Amino acid sequence: MKARQERPDRRVAARVLVSLVVGTMLMAPPAASAGTQSASEVTFTRDVLPILQRACQQCHRPGSVAPMSLLTYEEVRPWARAIRDKTAQREMPPWYIERNVGVRAFKEDASLTDDEIATIGAWVDAGASRGNPADAPPPLELASLDEWRIGTPEWIVELPETQTIGAVDADHWLDVWADSRLTEDRYIKAVETKPSPDAYRVVHHVATSMRWEEEDGEEGGGFLNEYAMGKNGDIFPDGTGRLIKAGTQIRFNMHYSSVGEEIRDRTRVGFKLYPKGVVPDRVLISRHVGDSFDTLDIKAGADNVRSDGYYVLPEPTQVTGFQPHMHIRGERMCVEAIQPNGTIETLSCSGHNFGWHIVYNYADDAAPLLPAGTILHVIGWHNNTASNRYNPDPKNWVGFGNRSIDDMSFAWMSFFHLPDDVFEQKLTERKRLRSN
Repeated sequence: MKARQERPDRRVAARVLVSLVVGTMLMAPPAASAGTQSASEVTFTRDVLPILQRACQQCHRPGSVAPMSLLTYEEVRPWARAIRDKTAQREMPPWYIERNVGVRAFKEDASLTDDEIATIGAWVDAGASRGNPADAPPPLELASLDEWRIGTPEWIVELPETQTIGAVDADHWLDVWADSRLTEDRYIKAVETKPSPDAYRVVHHVATSMRWEEEDGEEGGGFLNEYAMGKNGDIFPDGTGRLIKAGTQIRFNMHYSSVGEEIRDRTRVGFKLYPKGVVPDRVLISRHVGDSFDTLDIKAGADNVRSDGYYVLPEPTQVTGFQPHMHIRGERMCVEAIQPNGTIETLSCSGHNFGWHIVYNYADDAAPLLPAGTILHVIGWHNNTASNRYNPDPKNWVGFGNRSIDDMSFAWMSFFHLPDDVFEQKLTERKRLRSN
């Protein structure tokens, strides 16, 4: 592809960030006049500010990823209608899992409740009044912009050298190896990959993996973690982990995309580890499921373009998490389990927004339990029309590719295998709990 055709890709990340919340610039209604506040009146200080503190302010504050700060009434007031509309459409906060399909209980669910959405709507429709300042909760103590989602890592490995991404560079990919500096074998409890504070704008993705030499001279290792815009860290369920051996080399598979200004990056991967000598019961696996490398065929101007991919579980399995992976034209993804007895169960469906690669971690008592031989069926839908506001060129055919302006369709799935007897025990206990 010619260089001039790559320019939309360099602006995609910035365009998506702004479009996510703002959409169309909407004028807020006139400010309500000061006066006596009735007990039933919905106000900013008493009713809306606590919602913003819980679900919005960590991103919507100066210097963060969001395009505006929502810490104070003066900052929120001009965006009142936009906030009402984006929350009513469940575009914000970013949590695109379909709530009436499949598993419905998740860890770290950032979505608003129906009542919270109704409260914001009622506040805006009534004039968006400030309310009594004495009703406001204390200001939220916000985490540092560079804080790790998994908590403070015990071990950090970073790129050996700083990478400079030029203002108008073409997309580029590179593999960089770094010494973990570990001198003993340990098991990983949580892992997170983080670009430098300002570099999230140019890092399309980072895939980290491990490599070490076995005693017999063979090479060992495996997948470690994936970062993409909006990705939280991986905190493994209790009793599960992943081995990292002494002398491990960490591979950083980097994809950079320019945004119109020079950015410097030194991506890091952070680990929380089990205590020395502790071996978890199960190995947590995270991998691509349902890749559609050769079959992705998105014609120019086409909508609801479907792709299908499959993965067979070789052993009894508990699935712990689901993350759709698509690019700009991705619109929706579902994953269903086709069991050996013919039963078909939808595990999850999610809308897709290229700006937010969210892992939906299932609650422990709702995580799917699937027998050996179950087929995970991943179904993706793409929209290559002008109605997709992130689409840089609906007149072009699109297939599989690594650039943002190409596309993909697969799910990151996390799971661990179980012995037959433990699997049956878990199934029996799950049925007992559901019958109570």
